[in-house]
Amino acid sequence: MAKCDEGYRCEVCGQDVSEITESDLYLRYVIGQVGVEVLYAHPERHIRCNPTLAQFIVDDDFEPIEVEGAFDKRNLDSQYVQSHQTLVTRGWQRLGEIAKTEVAMIDYPLPEVLARNKSRDASNP
Repeated sequence: MAKCDEGYRCEVCGQDVSEITESDLYLRYVIGQVGVEVLYAHPERHIRCNPTLAQFIVDDDFEPIEVEGAFDKRNLDSQYVQSHQTLVTRGWQRLGEIAKTEVAMIDYPLPEVLARNKSRDASNP
């Protein structure tokens, strides 16, 4: 994690986000919701402290989260839910890969996010 040995504090619970696999900020970066240029300006949270995003992780190694109310995925368009579950789950799995290897931060995002970023950079010289 960045910020040297200090780590990031979760803005919700106040505890350290000590592992990249727990990081809502890096998950959002990997799936393209946060750009590298503003990564350090965004607050950090544990993935589980952001249940509206965490509910979309569908993996045997991630205990499911249910959200009540307007943002409950069970109340959303099923096509959107399926595509967002695929994206967010792949992003969370990517965090696990990153944790096990040496990867440059610029290469953390999913391949389609990297391609979109390169395309955007090429069109804005």
